[in-house]
Amino acid sequence: MNDWPEGWSGDNRGRGYGRGSASARPESARVMRQVRRGATPPGPGPSAPPYGAGVPQQPSYTDGQGHGGDGYDSGYNTGQVYGGSGGGQGPGRQAQGRPAPNWRRRIKWTAITVVTVLVVTTVGTYFWADSKLNREVDLSKVIERPEAGEGTNYLIVGSDSREGMTDEQKKDLHTGSAEGKRTDSMMILHTGDNGSTLISLPRDSDVEIPSFVGSESGKKYPGTGRHTKLNAAYAEDGPELLVRTIEHNTGLRLDHYVEIGFAGFANIVDAVGGVEMDIPQDIKDKKSGADFKKGKQTLNGEEALAFVRTRYALAGSDLDRTKNQQKFLSALAGQVATPSTVLNPFKLYPTMGAGLDSLIVDKDMGLFDLASMFWAMKSVSGGEGTSMNMPISGSVGGNLKWDDAKVKKLVEELKNDEKVTVSGN
Repeated sequence: MNDWPEGWSGDNRGRGYGRGSASARPESARVMRQVRRGATPPGPGPSAPPYGAGVPQQPSYTDGQGHGGDGYDSGYNTGQVYGGSGGGQGPGRQAQGRPAPNWRRRIKWTAITVVTVLVVTTVGTYFWADSKLNREVDLSKVIERPEAGEGTNYLIVGSDSREGMTDEQKKDLHTGSAEGKRTDSMMILHTGDNGSTLISLPRDSDVEIPSFVGSESGKKYPGTGRHTKLNAAYAEDGPELLVRTIEHNTGLRLDHYVEIGFAGFANIVDAVGGVEMDIPQDIKDKKSGADFKKGKQTLNGEEALAFVRTRYALAGSDLDRTKNQQKFLSALAGQVATPSTVLNPFKLYPTMGAGLDSLIVDKDMGLFDLASMFWAMKSVSGGEGTSMNMPISGSVGGNLKWDDAKVKKLVEELKNDEKVTVSGN
């Protein structure tokens, strides 16, 4: 006698209630409502028990994992149970609507943007700097010029111009209040394939003033054989007569002219944050304001100006002063050309502004010529070039007389861009 409800047998008791209990029997079978999608797949299988009217049949499962062959998807496989769109977000896939970034395209456009900014900044800086150069000296007014040689020759002049300085600045810098301007230092810088040579011309050098054309009047003044100090040529008719006098007395053609005054010199030094110098001896000079102890120290603009102007406290007077000027200008050029200045816009632009505002150059001078001059001066300070005074043989009338034989040999070597073998004082 079978006490189980109709349709149940011992073969399917494992799916009933109370398996293993002989006396337990369910009050009635419980059915879970489920939604069926699509038609029942063909094939053998037990039929679901009959349901009442209006109740959908339970879906059949054919793969043993809850998925039927009719496309039914519970969402558990993709991790999207609620609110899923049916597509899912599997491993390694971007969510719909967010394509993977094209890194190659991004890198290309970033590089193009950076290059464009650099080009625009460089071009803008060039034209800004070029516009600030004071091209006031016209070397075409210089007459009877020597033939040009190999390499490039710069005449670098430090003037005692006080133009634009306040009374307080004149007092602080110990410049005095003399009117006009005179040359305080003069140097020839030669650049070429055999290194750079920096030659100081003492301001008290004995020279002949040749015939010349007035830079302002245009009137020609014939030479009379008159001899005087070199700095008098500048005081008489400015840069053009100074160039004419040096070329006449040496036979060396000067390609470019660069001049800087007291205030500009001090401003450049301050803009680069000072210049380190190794001062060989204690120096105290009331006239220049110099008061230094022997040893390495960093000089600011005021101290630097006092250092390069000092001569009364030096045994060699003007000759020793020119040596100090060479050392300092080379050190200054080296400081300006360092990466800490060139690559730092907060130092580069103030330095360029201070320098370009205060420089006076010839009409043919370009920024590349100016940069070449600075690099050549840096090479001199780095030991790759030569620095010297013009060879002196004695004195005449209180002025320093050049050694004619050595000067002739020196000029020949410079013209041919040969390594300089002549030594100076």
